Amino acid sequence: MNLRNIITNCGQWLRDELENAHADGIVLGLSGGIDSSVLAALGREALGREKVLGVIMPCHSIEQDEADARLLAESLDVKFIRVDLSGVFDSMLASISGEFNSLVKSNMKARLRMVTLYAVAQSKNFLVCGTSNKSEYETGYFTKFGDSGVDLMPLANFLKRDIKKIAKILNVPEKIISKAPSAGLYEGQTDEGDMGFSYETLDEYLATGNINDENARTRIDVMRRRSEHKRKPIPIFKF
Repeated sequence: MNLRNIITNCGQWLRDELENAHADGIVLGLSGGIDSSVLAALGREALGREKVLGVIMPCHSIEQDEADARLLAESLDVKFIRVDLSGVFDSMLASISGEFNSLVKSNMKARLRMVTLYAVAQSKNFLVCGTSNKSEYETGYFTKFGDSGVDLMPLANFLKRDIKKIAKILNVPEKIISKAPSAGLYEGQTDEGDMGFSYETLDEYLATGNINDENARTRIDVMRRRSEHKRKPIPIFKF
């Protein structure tokens, strides 16, 4: 692939989508990870500074992730705001009876971020852009009506390995490119640790259908099958 041409085409696609929606720009969550960094850089290049807004949304988050998000915004001159969701999250937990495991809590955080992004977007006549890449999207490694609750998904056809290459082209700081992919749920948590296989293995399987690790093949197939509902429209009863 000629990634430089694809980046240019994606930028034109963004401009076309904004025009079709009569929208004035895009809003995205800035997590300090490579995907949101690439999207911010792509939007900044394609739309200009005034039409891209990053939102840093800590929610009992790892401080280094916010520092990395700020590094990205400052190095590429991307506008951003900060909305601390920790208090809202705590209030919600206190208001709902029941025991919540870490997965439920992480999904709640993702959905609070979705609500925040849409509130900001609507106030500015912007569209919400999602940061999921193809590797995450195909395996369901995202929150339904959370980080998938968006207007546009510019990166959902790019494998994780492509995202890394694009990051270099768009001058994303090396510190962010080399950072272990993580949802930032707790210190030491990584995407690959959660999934049980590497992005390299996943990307090769998604790209070619070939895989040497049969355990990984089984796990990936199960993840794709179980998450199919996340990629389909909501079922509607017809009569």
